Amino acid sequence: MPTPSTDAPSLNPRSKIPLRTISNMNFGFLGIQIGWGLQIANMSAIYTYLGADADQLPILWLAAPLTGLLIQPLIGQASDRTWTRLGRRRPFILVGAILAFIAMICMPNSPTIWVAAALLWVLDGTINASMQPFRALVAESLPEEQGRQGFAIQALFIGIGGTFASALPYMMTHWFGVAPETAGMGHIPSSVRFSFYLGAFSLLAAVLWSVFKTSEIPPSDSQLAEIRARKFDWTLGLWDILKLVPHLPRTMWELGLVQFFTWIPMFLLWNFFSATVAKDIFHALPGSREMEAAGSWSGVCFGAYNAVCFGFSFVLLWASRHTGPKVMHALCLLVGAAGFASVHLASGPGQLLISMTCIGVAWASILSMPYAILAPSLPKDKVGVLMGMFNLFIVIPQAVAAWKFGYVLDHFLHGEPMNALMFGGVTMGLAAVLTLVVVSHKKSDGGAAAPVADGAH
Repeated sequence: MPTPSTDAPSLNPRSKIPLRTISNMNFGFLGIQIGWGLQIANMSAIYTYLGADADQLPILWLAAPLTGLLIQPLIGQASDRTWTRLGRRRPFILVGAILAFIAMICMPNSPTIWVAAALLWVLDGTINASMQPFRALVAESLPEEQGRQGFAIQALFIGIGGTFASALPYMMTHWFGVAPETAGMGHIPSSVRFSFYLGAFSLLAAVLWSVFKTSEIPPSDSQLAEIRARKFDWTLGLWDILKLVPHLPRTMWELGLVQFFTWIPMFLLWNFFSATVAKDIFHALPGSREMEAAGSWSGVCFGAYNAVCFGFSFVLLWASRHTGPKVMHALCLLVGAAGFASVHLASGPGQLLISMTCIGVAWASILSMPYAILAPSLPKDKVGVLMGMFNLFIVIPQAVAAWKFGYVLDHFLHGEPMNALMFGGVTMGLAAVLTLVVVSHKKSDGGAAAPVADGAH
């Protein structure tokens, strides 16, 4: 039977996994979150530098939800049915990371809006292709009793990666001596370009570490024979995925409704926060130095909510034992709704950090509690594909917002980016209420350890 080409010790699903092995396994999330963080904090600014208007931003972000919609279930299904010398999940993780590295190098050199949009499709698709097998790898490798430990370590790397990535343009200007620029239309500042270069190398290095320092649980002889005997599927597994839809666990459908009203506000935050800071806090004109300063401070704010996410994850780990994941998730979403609603009260840049602290509390829960609720209902032999399908409840609301929110902004919200954030506060509050009213949480046998999302798109 082929074995992974790694010096890492083989995993035994019945034995306790050493802390060092769990850390190596999760380290790649640091790099993946750096890629997501740079994209989330800077894409709206990049589009603006290239001449996009506020009402164009949602449709230009359409790549994120659509690539997640297509890639994650297919990659999950494919990796469920794969075994190579490198393992089941790691070949997909590795190839996705290499292609994401190339896309990140090219992104800040985009000459036009549509080149940037095309590269966003590539970047989102490749990060999704790497991230989905990572989730499945962690979920299936840890014994159930170590799920909480794996969650904490994973949250640590996600929080550090998101904080570092979001603050990189600010650090380039204020720490590393990259001079501020008057960014004319069609010109992306050097602070942003250098941030993407450094982020690309960080992503690849972190993923390579996990790929070559982690082994996977090999399939049994019968499973391996089934994998080798399987004929090529011209639908790429899509037909088998569609046949699973009527049989999805009830918990997944219930959480799907909550996810719909959770991810719309996050999508609006990533789209409109930078524009809100530039217009309402820095009063910046397009192409001015204040515009670059606003973009850098927006990155600091994104870094702040990721830092809060990291710290609060450990509070969640303790508190959810007493409240249960359902109540804890509802409370955190209410705090996040208050964070969105309070942005309009800020009269200076520093006050935005209060709002971002509240959003960071919600973000920590969004990345963990839905999975803690869902995981016990998933059969172990379909963890990859079902985790990929659960991602549909994340990307569909973002696709809807990308498709229609430009119209809503123009016709009902007076074209004001600030109003988009207020709308996000209302929808996140609704998600909190639905969590209490709709979601049931029943433990069942045969569940997998709860993985953590990482800025899923």
